[in-house]
Amino acid sequence: MGLLAGLALAPRPVLAQATMPPAKLEALKQELIGEIDKQQKATQQMVDMVFSFGELGFQETETSRYLTGILKKNGFVIKYGIAGVPTAWTATWGAGKPVIAIGSDIDCIPKASQKPGVAYHDPIIEGAPGHGEGHNSGVPLNITAVLALKKIMEREKLPGTLMLWPGVAEELVGTKAYFVRDGYFKNVDACIFTHVGDNLGVSWGDSGNNGLISVKFNFDGQAAHAAGAPWRGRSALDAVELMNVGWNFHREHMEVTQRSHYVIADGGDQPNVVPSKATVWYYLRERTYPKITEMYADALKMAEGATLMTKTTTTHEVQGSAWPVHMNKAIAEAMYQNIQLVGLPQWSAADQVLARAAQVEMKAPKTDRRNRPIDGLATKLDSLRGPEKFSIGGGSDDIGDISWNVPTVVLSYPANIPGLPGHHWANAIAMATPIAHKGVTAGAKAEALTLLDLLVRPEIIKNAWTYFNDVQTKDTKYTPLMLATDKPAINLNQSIMAQYRPQMQKFYYNPAKYKTYLEQLGIAYPTVRPAPKAGTPQ
Repeated sequence: MGLLAGLALAPRPVLAQATMPPAKLEALKQELIGEIDKQQKATQQMVDMVFSFGELGFQETETSRYLTGILKKNGFVIKYGIAGVPTAWTATWGAGKPVIAIGSDIDCIPKASQKPGVAYHDPIIEGAPGHGEGHNSGVPLNITAVLALKKIMEREKLPGTLMLWPGVAEELVGTKAYFVRDGYFKNVDACIFTHVGDNLGVSWGDSGNNGLISVKFNFDGQAAHAAGAPWRGRSALDAVELMNVGWNFHREHMEVTQRSHYVIADGGDQPNVVPSKATVWYYLRERTYPKITEMYADALKMAEGATLMTKTTTTHEVQGSAWPVHMNKAIAEAMYQNIQLVGLPQWSAADQVLARAAQVEMKAPKTDRRNRPIDGLATKLDSLRGPEKFSIGGGSDDIGDISWNVPTVVLSYPANIPGLPGHHWANAIAMATPIAHKGVTAGAKAEALTLLDLLVRPEIIKNAWTYFNDVQTKDTKYTPLMLATDKPAINLNQSIMAQYRPQMQKFYYNPAKYKTYLEQLGIAYPTVRPAPKAGTPQ
């Protein structure tokens, strides 16, 4: 298949790292917590502003301009357009070791426009994209944490380099493997990633998810009058449909851990013309690198078979890729101690009313996949989770590629409502409300405390690299899933954003005029369906 050779990275020594007496460290942690509490207004404004932009993958222009503007104003050096992606960037501050990368995603979901604080479907703009995953909250969390930490680093003269970066087009698993390939993590000692969730937690080891290849198959045929001379045509759409039929029969003989799904991205122009061009877009997911590449090889054969049946030709384009995620034990253990120190937010009665109303609206299950009850917002901390002992597969995240190149953890923070379907307008309900604001503040505290630990407790990073080298990568070496010639698919979503952005601009948040985005939209918090009157048929 011409895939690249292995690309294992050597451990980086941590030099001249500061140490600190435990009593002083604990005092600084309490100072950090207080400083982040003082920033709650700025945090709320960032969360609400990015929510209002609602930009799809590769088109996060307003989001990136806004976030880098805040960082530049606070002394960070910005490198724009990294890895050939216009909306990607790094923001660096500090000097010396350790070098810590701090990331989170920024893109949103198609057709997920939703008024925040409203517990039923009520789009801001019908059909427009929206933050139905909650990616509006992660980089604001990171900025809150590092700006608080920066004050302490300056005063205490702590060495260390902080590098913030965004996960562009994560919903398309479209960029992080390119960031790795182009060397942006080659000198990094540790990576903390943040992702929206419904509890404050962290895990280590194999998370039980799948890696994937995202690939488009383009078929070329010959146009003809579909009624007057169909025999002169060679239908590219027939090839797409025959490939899909073959793949769907193939599923019977695949392991239970596979996940594969497709959309017909181009099915032709109009029915009376035999389609000369057609495209189908596949996500091919499995638990390990060898199984992912095996699925990919099978798909290439299916495409070739479809061309033989239709006398068409085919080409394919990799749109993105992701390795299965593996998180670092030493950093996760240090982070969980800080999570216990921070604890969950204090939810108001209004927060719980909104959450329970959304759960009723979406017919949420009674328990989640770990058998935790689903009833409003979480009031008990997650435990520190180790490797999944048994997995039948699931979602993917290209943070996996970074996790196989540098010790990495993902901090989950409680800014969303348990029991919702994900990748859905319902997951936007909480994301510009007090639920998200409180959850981001709690997450920023846990992250800032952990960053401080990494700066002044050298043993954590030393142990992290020991785990990375002697356990995680002892028998499994990172091999990119894309070719050396593959490039990020930066043109994706251009037409959708061109269609909706002019309407969406009218609803961008104006923090100079309104305290919150809820206030700007005129939404009473919470807004729920009125209770049915007695005797009303249900």
